[in-house]
Amino acid sequence: MVHAALYTARPGWEIVNRVTGGWMIEARDLTKRFGPKVAVDHLSFMVEPGRVTGFLGPNGAGKSTTMRLVLGLDLPHGGTATINGRRYRDLPSPLRTVGALLEARAVHTGRSAFNHLLFLAQTQGLPRSRVQEVIDLVGLTAVAGKRAGGFSLGMSQRLGIAAALLGDPQVLVLDEPVNGLDPEGILWIRNLMKVLAAEGRTVFVSSHLMNEMAVTADHLIVIGRGRLIADCGTQEFIARSAEQSVLVRTPDPDRLAGAITAAGGNVKVADRSAADPGGPPADDATALTVTGLPAARIGELAAAGSVVLHELTPRVGSLEEAFMELTADSVEYGQPGQPAVTGQAAGPAAAGSAPVGQDR
Repeated sequence: MVHAALYTARPGWEIVNRVTGGWMIEARDLTKRFGPKVAVDHLSFMVEPGRVTGFLGPNGAGKSTTMRLVLGLDLPHGGTATINGRRYRDLPSPLRTVGALLEARAVHTGRSAFNHLLFLAQTQGLPRSRVQEVIDLVGLTAVAGKRAGGFSLGMSQRLGIAAALLGDPQVLVLDEPVNGLDPEGILWIRNLMKVLAAEGRTVFVSSHLMNEMAVTADHLIVIGRGRLIADCGTQEFIARSAEQSVLVRTPDPDRLAGAITAAGGNVKVADRSAADPGGPPADDATALTVTGLPAARIGELAAAGSVVLHELTPRVGSLEEAFMELTADSVEYGQPGQPAVTGQAAGPAAAGSAPVGQDR
């Protein structure tokens, strides 16, 4: 079970200018190739402190490669990736500055969880007591003495999060941190990231779980085929990319539909379950889905025509819908029964796809 307490910074672990120092991740014209394939294609963005920034993209978009470039694990063929203006390798105390989780199972399988973290702590001059603190924080106290090679994915994930938090860093870079966690663990890491961001830290997190990102990320950076697709607030991304509609229920659908169409709106009969997810409506009203007009205008049209309304509900698209719409041309596979999209078949724009197994 993950420790219920949220992460709390301790005075002994404060980093200079924690809240106001403006630690920031910046990519400028970042480019990385694997043979003829371009995994990251002239990518530029900034990850600012004080908010959770979600990093989204289809499989093969270049997310993991970009994070590796930020952390100095891969060298770019062009451009730069810096943390507070410095390359990762030039940071004087990396673990005290940047906490990273890229691959949860990247541990010595013969070492215990405690000794794995102790080894990392000793490389940065961190005390033994800090190891126990993060062990307790992520809920691994009962298994701290067991070999990490026998851990489940969820336990390995928590060990990776403990390693990322070890130096009480100003910057967090987390690749799919909720993989393998149970619902309680997912809620815990979500709240943890929000608390860290509220303290003024920089939190950069990738995930394929759109519903989770919708309630966690304040800002989104979306890429496809190694190129930037969107860099904006989460709600702005949803509003501009997902279709907005209004659910209307009325016993006089024909007259209302005619008025809406004449006013420039679009009408279609909604799925009956959309009007009442718990079962069929208790009356004979017909459910309509309207696009192209706001709810207020639909209400005005109904009033002008003396049309009775039983429901008038604006609907906002989801992050998943917005993501699927915006990245439809960047996936590496096609619809069932259709050939997959490849670098050759898709033309020059597909050059940003990384080889299979090279990146997520």
